[in-house]
Amino acid sequence: MDLARSPLARPFPDIPPINGVTLRIARARYKEWDRCDLTFVELAEGSSVAGVFTKNVCCSSEVELGRENVAKGTARAIIVNAGNSNAFTGYRGREAVEQIMAQVAARLGCEPAEVLVSSTGVIGVPLPKDKARAGVEAALTAEPCRWEDATNTIGTTDTFAKGARASAMVGETRIEIGGIIKGSGMIAPDMATMLGYVFTDAAVEPVFLQTLLSDINTRTFSCITVDGDTSTSDTVLVCATGRAGHAPIASFDDPGADAFAAALEDVCRTLAQLVVRDGEGAQKFIEVAVTGAVSDESARRIGLAIGNSPLVKTAIAGGDANWGRVVMAVGKAGEPADRDRLSIGFGGHWAARDGQPVADYHEAPVANHLKGQDIRMDVDLGMGDGRATVWTCDLTHGYIDINADYRS
Repeated sequence: MDLARSPLARPFPDIPPINGVTLRIARARYKEWDRCDLTFVELAEGSSVAGVFTKNVCCSSEVELGRENVAKGTARAIIVNAGNSNAFTGYRGREAVEQIMAQVAARLGCEPAEVLVSSTGVIGVPLPKDKARAGVEAALTAEPCRWEDATNTIGTTDTFAKGARASAMVGETRIEIGGIIKGSGMIAPDMATMLGYVFTDAAVEPVFLQTLLSDINTRTFSCITVDGDTSTSDTVLVCATGRAGHAPIASFDDPGADAFAAALEDVCRTLAQLVVRDGEGAQKFIEVAVTGAVSDESARRIGLAIGNSPLVKTAIAGGDANWGRVVMAVGKAGEPADRDRLSIGFGGHWAARDGQPVADYHEAPVANHLKGQDIRMDVDLGMGDGRATVWTCDLTHGYIDINADYRS
């Protein structure tokens, strides 16, 4: 499928080398395409790992095993297969994953549980063991590659490579963070809804790293939606090699913990937003800022009800300032809301305040805002201090075109 680059695309950043991380790619030929489709990431011994995974109950064996292995706290390698999700494939799918884990572990001299596997693509087709074996072997002996090459290799319907970077000072030591991600469709915030991998040379204890990622996830990956569908394979992993040389961070009481956490959240937020910017068929990036809710979680749910509404998304696609559809979405969210306190605005212009249209409202500046590519929507419930920001995109005929032809 030849897809045009998203008009909302961002250039790939200059991610520096991360000490203790080596990237390689190869062709397993899971599909009939002329590209690499297997990524191998080798991690230094002793690397900490944390992860969040899909809540879809029809998840893949990769996700089931990933949850078990991440709980052990250390990792030596990541393998990502593109073109075949290996989900809903029973024992044959699990055997393929276990084969990959054993093959990589034998080469690196580590435990199979230290090898994390992800797959993305068509559901219901077992991952071919022969292709996986050959692809892994090719990757193990390949020359190291660039971040952008690895990012392109993990993609499916993505139209541009997505990456982010940040740095921070941990005491007197500068640490680097780099991340890559794939995702374009089947995106709904039920944890991560994509495949994302973040690496740092910082030394972070596994328990604290997991605490950070789980917390950050609620404000980043779990605040995006393209189509309301939660994938069977979604995974986000954060790996810390500890090669920067500072004392390990085990809690927020340790030097540099706050700086590291802020830098990690910045990378995760950027990656999450890039997925929305590559939403299938997307022409507009939409930020929904919800305030005045009874809690932050209630605000997030209301924001997602708005972001998942086909009526809201198609109105934005057409440049229609139909704020009545936003009222509808707030009301259907199942969260506390009071019609007579609700306020709605677009691009800094309030259309409705305290449950009724603004008396001197002029639609022209709002309509002009909706002509742009970056749309801002404000919703204030006037009930409390809860707030959240959700990111979504418009819904166009391009989404239908891509998904109607996905398997062909």
